[in-house]
Amino acid sequence: ELFSRLIHDNSPRSAKPFVIVDCAALPDTLAESMLFGHTRGAFTGADRDRRGLAAEAHGGTLFLDEVGELPLEVQKNFLRVLQEKRFTPLGENKEVHSDFRVVAATNRDLDRMAADGGFRSDLLFRLRAFHIELPPLRERPEDIPDIVLQLIRDLSQAESIDVKGFSLEFMEALERHDWPGNVRELAQTVRAA
Repeated sequence: ELFSRLIHDNSPRSAKPFVIVDCAALPDTLAESMLFGHTRGAFTGADRDRRGLAAEAHGGTLFLDEVGELPLEVQKNFLRVLQEKRFTPLGENKEVHSDFRVVAATNRDLDRMAADGGFRSDLLFRLRAFHIELPPLRERPEDIPDIVLQLIRDLSQAESIDVKGFSLEFMEALERHDWPGNVRELAQTVRAA
């Protein structure tokens, strides 16, 4: 997510929305509604019109976090959205246009999932227009001090307190840890400390 936001913030789209879709948290039954929107009465519980996340990202970036968790049926529909930049909200009979850039991230092996039928290969090829492999934090401990400094600055600003320092021993302990939760785990550890 951090890297995706940097891509967005350093692009001509930076003044437009950065919309995060947590694909792992999308319930199968509501995924299309959340992504593409719906009209009032489109299904039980749809008590008002709802604009989808793809429409909210118009002009900006749609970040698909954990895209490997996207339900297969939604993958099929999302492929068309990526190709055409058009979709039809549930219960609507006219298409909506949304010009967004998509950035997708996953820690899963999408090639293997595609070979096993768990991820659409045509969607994988469409998403893989530009592929960046980010090694896990345990493989780049030299980045930890810079990340920690930025986290401390961000936390200090959010809490309206002076920037705090840290001991050499604290930094060495952080650099020795293997960080199975990557930057999120590091951020929580710094926040707790």
